[in-house]
Amino acid sequence: MNIALWIVQGIAAAGFVYSGWLKAFRYGQAKQSWGWVSDVPEALVIFIGAAELLGALGMILPYALNTVPVLTPVAAAALTVIVLGGAIFHIKRKEYREIGVNIVFIVLALIVAVGRF
Repeated sequence: MNIALWIVQGIAAAGFVYSGWLKAFRYGQAKQSWGWVSDVPEALVIFIGAAELLGALGMILPYALNTVPVLTPVAAAALTVIVLGGAIFHIKRKEYREIGVNIVFIVLALIVAVGRF
């Protein structure tokens, strides 16, 4: 079970790092990749990206380094809330194509949160 959780953590963290990096440090590229970015204040997009980056680190480092390992499921739960908020945002905008990615990352983050608690 531990190996499976590490695999899920790695996949989820990689996805959050990619998404967070684009939002936090490559705003122009994020604007081209995702239409919704143009309709949201730049500061909010950067904040979401930073939160995703910190969450990705929080899903890996505390458990891997065995320093306050309880932060790993907390980070995963926080990322679940962020992605759930994104899914609701996309539903309100009728961007149903985007929701599939949200569902995948909600499930991955929930698996980590439940598995590591």
